[in-house]
Amino acid sequence: MAFTLRQLQYFVAVAEQGSITRAAQNLSISQSSITESLKELESDLGVSLFERHPRGLTITHNGHQFLRHATKVLSAVSDARHSFASGETATSGTLNIGVTSLVAGYVLSDLLARFRRACPRVEVSAIEDNGGYLEHLLVGGELDVAVMVISNLRDRMALQAEILETSPYRLWLPMGHPLVSADIISVADIAREPLIMLTVDEIEENTGKLLSALGARPHVAFRTRSVEAVRSLVATGAGVSLLPELVYRPWSLEGDRIESRDVSGSLPVVQVGIVWRKGSSLSQAARDFIGVAESMRSGRVRM
Repeated sequence: MAFTLRQLQYFVAVAEQGSITRAAQNLSISQSSITESLKELESDLGVSLFERHPRGLTITHNGHQFLRHATKVLSAVSDARHSFASGETATSGTLNIGVTSLVAGYVLSDLLARFRRACPRVEVSAIEDNGGYLEHLLVGGELDVAVMVISNLRDRMALQAEILETSPYRLWLPMGHPLVSADIISVADIAREPLIMLTVDEIEENTGKLLSALGARPHVAFRTRSVEAVRSLVATGAGVSLLPELVYRPWSLEGDRIESRDVSGSLPVVQVGIVWRKGSSLSQAARDFIGVAESMRSGRVRM
């Protein structure tokens, strides 16, 4: 494989924007350059990263898997460059961070690790709570920034948000379930199944709205705030679950296999982002944290 950092940068930009046109505008390059770069990258990898349709592009499952690796590669390069830039002017001080339940274990850990490597002299304090309360703390100046689900951000007049990751919903199934081998899985198929419902952040609200739109009342077999409980229940055949891809792992704690499948139709996505108060005088530590988060999101690497 002979793909380049530039190809990874273009791929990540298109994946995040969902459009070659918007990606080209953000990167200030021609659409043809991105199109050619994507074709070469797919040829090198031997897989399709996007499905092409008249309305634009949709990232494939292979594309989502490769996106994780691409962002890590670009972030590592950014970390390497930052390590030379910090030198004697290393940032110090304190940083107060808020985080919602869903992203605490899946996004924040890697972000904090990168920030601590970049700014080892900053003292970090983090709290976990629901999105509404974190918004209250941000507006009141008690938090510098928050890493949270922003799809349902309430106070957009007072808060500034930037997307770090967009994660589509997928269906979790136990091994041997009839839908595992189905060519196409529809939302109507899910409505007939016992549902294991995760009740953190906006998950329960989104799943309920999705099924209600079809005139189907979800058959909820179990409600829980624990992702691990969902894994165990699905793996042992207690039901199925619709959850964002970012929390999917193929095994339960007991070692049972969990399958994940795409669902046809327009499913919602979960947007994870970094949030701060509009117009606030951000400390250097907060600005550096936002910068590290942005480098993880888009893999902006100067070539």
